[in-house]
Amino acid sequence: MSKDTNNALAQNRKARHDYTIVDTIEAGLVLTGTEIKSIRAARIQLKDGYAQLKNGEAWLVNVHIAPFEQGNIWNQEPERTRKLLLKKREISRLENELKDSGMTLIPLKVYIKHGFAKVLIGLAKGKHDYDKRETIKRREQERDIKRQIKNFNRN
Repeated sequence: MSKDTNNALAQNRKARHDYTIVDTIEAGLVLTGTEIKSIRAARIQLKDGYAQLKNGEAWLVNVHIAPFEQGNIWNQEPERTRKLLLKKREISRLENELKDSGMTLIPLKVYIKHGFAKVLIGLAKGKHDYDKRETIKRREQERDIKRQIKNFNRN
């Protein structure tokens, strides 16, 4: 699975703060013509979005794609539920992992790959407040260490 980081149109930065990402999966999106034009213009927001599995299909819920300005009557509802394109094998694996593990599916990033809109879905486990504080503390310690090494190399 290649992860295109340089052409990300939208990222869910808060997801890595609120969740521990166990695994990632790349999925396609079923979109209308005006929706893909809005995504190419980076008018998408993943903040409150999540994915769910129903009847052997994956769905992206609560992701906001702004209406395309020139779309007039062809524009769709901005927060409608959109189908994710995954193989049956991937969906069944996700169902098994989500069954009784307390995990959820979170959209991490939306990008264009070979002309198609893709979403990077993360299999995530929620963090507690003390886990979040520990992550912030560790990040600050690493930043301080890098700063000290940089200052040491200057001398």
